[in-house]
Amino acid sequence: MTHVVASCVVPWIPVDHRLDVILSSALPPAGSTTSAFAFVSDSIGRTLLTCVDRVGRGWDIPGGHLEAGESATEAVVRELQEETGLLLELSALSVFAWQRVELLAPAPAGYRYAALTHMVMFRARLATPGAATAPPAGSESTGAEWLPPTRIKELCAGRTWLPLLESL
Repeated sequence: MTHVVASCVVPWIPVDHRLDVILSSALPPAGSTTSAFAFVSDSIGRTLLTCVDRVGRGWDIPGGHLEAGESATEAVVRELQEETGLLLELSALSVFAWQRVELLAPAPAGYRYAALTHMVMFRARLATPGAATAPPAGSESTGAEWLPPTRIKELCAGRTWLPLLESL
């Protein structure tokens, strides 16, 4: 079962489109999945965020694009470790949401995505308080922190995934 919790448009998609944030425990279609993200919470209600050193990113949930031949589940484990230093077993993560992006107009020249794509969201909950962690050397991330929901809302205002915090 899927449930749309929010719909919006974003400035980085250059044509008319719709982005839906959807609660679902099933993976979206593999052929249209472009990226995977991890919401990892600890026993005291904090969520692990990373500070990504890229224009337009800053503080964000760990995650990113699938590499060639990589599944969403493989990508989320890799991205989580690359951006925060936290290594979780795949069995600790479960799908709980996705973002569906649908172009409502023809894609412009050079646009690298299909007209319908998905970004899958995984979650994990630690049984203990999250230990200090940091991105490994050479990461695109400059830091990682366990943050309470109020601080996340301050640092990540406007993020399309923000409505999902309430679902954790």
